[in-house]
Amino acid sequence: MSLRITDDPAADDLLSSNPLALLIGMLLDQQVAMETAFAGPLKIQQRTGSMDAATIAHDDPEAFAAAFSQSPAVHRFPGSMAARVQALCAAVEQDWGGDAENLWTRDAPDGPTVLKRLKALPGFGEQKAKIFLALLGKQCGFDGDGWREAAAPYGEEGSFRSVADIVGPESLTKVREHKRAAKAAAKNGA
Repeated sequence: MSLRITDDPAADDLLSSNPLALLIGMLLDQQVAMETAFAGPLKIQQRTGSMDAATIAHDDPEAFAAAFSQSPAVHRFPGSMAARVQALCAAVEQDWGGDAENLWTRDAPDGPTVLKRLKALPGFGEQKAKIFLALLGKQCGFDGDGWREAAAPYGEEGSFRSVADIVGPESLTKVREHKRAAKAAAKNGA
């Protein structure tokens, strides 16, 4: 798998090779541009020296938040998002043996099971879990039964709804257009 989400080859390489980095990128994907969110794991790794669930979970919260706040900040809400990343890493360590990939590989789960596992994570609601499941299915080789249905509408083939559909600059533009149109429709009561 070779993701192209951030337009930064080093950040995309980390997302492609480290399941925890990808999961953290998804967690950070709120109230910031997608590229900023998914570039966050590389900043975390560069500033803390780690992209390991146990190490991050047990890092000093103040030091970890300070790393988030360094310019350019990992997220526009560095304190609260640093705490969320540490909570996510603690859950991965405790429930998944420290390996984020176990969420979608342990016991060969189907799509609905992975969705349920994702929704149980700190910071992952229904929509975020569905988008991440769609990303796993569309770009990361996850082929558990029923993943498209469980990820609906984000699992739809040929759609441009979310980060799951971004494979380069052209698809990023289409996803942004879709989001703008959806926001306008919601604002106009459609």
